Amino acid sequence: MDESGGSGRPQSDGADGPRPAEPHGPHHTPGSQEPTRPIGTAEGPERPADGPTRRADEPRRPAEPPRDEHTTSLTKTPGTDTPSAETPRTETRRAETPSAETPRTESPRAETPPTETPHAETPREERPAEPPRPRAAYSGRPGKGTPVPPKAQKGPGGGLLMGKPFGVPVYVAPSWFLVAALITWVFGNQLDRVLPELGGARYLVSLFFAVAFYASVLVHELAHTVAALRFKLPVRRIQLQFFGGVSEIEKESETPGREFVLAFVGPLLSLVLAGVFYAGMQAVDAGTVPGVLLAGLMISNLIVAAFNLLPGLPLDGGRMLRAVVWKITGKPMSGTVAAAWVGRALAISVLIGLPLLNQSGALGGEAQDIGGMDTVTDALLAAILAAIIWTGAGNSLRMARLREHLPELRARTLTRRAVPVESETPLSEALRRANEAGARALVVVDTDGDPMALVREAAIVSVPQHRRPWVGVGGLAQDLTEGMRISVELAGEELLDTLRATPATEYLVVEESGEIYGVLSAADVERAFVKAMARPT
Repeated sequence: MDESGGSGRPQSDGADGPRPAEPHGPHHTPGSQEPTRPIGTAEGPERPADGPTRRADEPRRPAEPPRDEHTTSLTKTPGTDTPSAETPRTETRRAETPSAETPRTESPRAETPPTETPHAETPREERPAEPPRPRAAYSGRPGKGTPVPPKAQKGPGGGLLMGKPFGVPVYVAPSWFLVAALITWVFGNQLDRVLPELGGARYLVSLFFAVAFYASVLVHELAHTVAALRFKLPVRRIQLQFFGGVSEIEKESETPGREFVLAFVGPLLSLVLAGVFYAGMQAVDAGTVPGVLLAGLMISNLIVAAFNLLPGLPLDGGRMLRAVVWKITGKPMSGTVAAAWVGRALAISVLIGLPLLNQSGALGGEAQDIGGMDTVTDALLAAILAAIIWTGAGNSLRMARLREHLPELRARTLTRRAVPVESETPLSEALRRANEAGARALVVVDTDGDPMALVREAAIVSVPQHRRPWVGVGGLAQDLTEGMRISVELAGEELLDTLRATPATEYLVVEESGEIYGVLSAADVERAFVKAMARPT
């Protein structure tokens, strides 16, 4: 059985007593209860795949933690990031570093003797699970920034870069040009009834209105951004797109009070802008181009503020409701559930109520008969808005569930045991030592036992059995860089951020003292990430 040594790392006893210290770093027994797959063997076809297959040599990228996105317009555009469908590995192992020169003797209680069968599984001892380290919850705006499992992080683009106010890049998505053209056409037709003397110039005026309206949306998003920066929450970018704007805030508010303020400042600025435009209307004639433009901007900002104050996720009002319930119950998840279900009810109300209000003339227009092109247009707009709100509310629930399970991703429990070998060691000999130790990773060390490189699992599998006695492990290894050395204490969001900063397939896990703890595979992190996404709350 395993006992904890004075250093806090698990140690194994041999058959006749404690095993002597090993020259190439500490060792440990795994925390996983899953059987060990011998290193150098490909996973059999019987293993279930959680997503599309990938090439054996294709690198994996660490998971990206959730981003908190504030979106603004007549609706809130839900987050579009979705979990990667890349194939997660089906093995999670811990790493152990035995001697590089002498195969160690294992107690039958601690390890199963090596096997010659390629797909044989080596049973492993159970290690008591460690409690997760306390961390601040990570939720931010639920449903707006969906975390993605290990894959290449996309750049901050997504459109035309317009500038960097407060150091935050602002992009205009291609879909904005479609909306700008639509607004220009619709507003231009309205101008023809109010100011018929403009003729074709009315479309230039309506284009100016479209640009000014989205400038108002940008001010709304900048309000969220400034508040986030004030609370020391990093903002990745602002994007103007089809149905409004998106502020991608990469952390969550730590308290319900900050969450409430962060959500409220956007609609507040829209109300302030509506007041500014109303004041401007008093200084010009109502029947002029400036008067019509100021009136249109005032009304549009009032609509943006009012719609976003509706108490359902993913709208700002939903975030405010979430903050209130969070404050009352002390549980962010309770606030998310309440605001998400209100958001779903709101989506149904928009789907049914918006066409009826338009037809009755309650929104300021003339009463319409049921049927005709106007009815179809109203129904289509209502369906789009309802779908956006419903999807955003569902994403909120999924993201809240993930953030609750995110702290379960711990480097200490996901690490594979490893054996140290020198670069000239034949691959067959290195695999023999690893299988004897029940390990699933190889660390290339120098003559002093210091780690130099990690042998890639994909490279091992690609070498045929008959060539392994003639291939040195050094030729299959990837040199260690500073970012590939990670602390065994990393967990949750901090672990994902660290791996994302230096994409690789394997990482060397070290103790705080610098001693080798084992090897962490990005595939194992991905598999655990996907399981967390699928696990119910």
